[in-house]
Amino acid sequence: APARAGVREVLEETGIRLDEVPRLLVVDWEAPVAPRYGGLRLLFDGGRLDVSGPQRPVLPGPELRDWRFVTEGEAADLLPPVRYERLRWALRARERGAALYLEAGVPV
Repeated sequence: APARAGVREVLEETGIRLDEVPRLLVVDWEAPVAPRYGGLRLLFDGGRLDVSGPQRPVLPGPELRDWRFVTEGEAADLLPPVRYERLRWALRARERGAALYLEAGVPV
């Protein structure tokens, strides 16, 4: 299941164990554009990270080399536009407490 796959990936990529199945924030459809396949992108709410606690991220090596906290505005400079829009709407969905359906980062 997608949410459980996300929990597994968070553990594999960061060493952080999520205790609960996360809540869905965004479903985003991306049309296929070569060389990418497109498809559904799902963003789940993984909760808040307290880096002073036992859940500090431990990166597995060459796939992920670094991490840091950034503001929403700083994320705009770090992510491709469609990924930033997806993140932006996921943050709005978290505030509202309701999942959103997007197409290419735009609510429908």
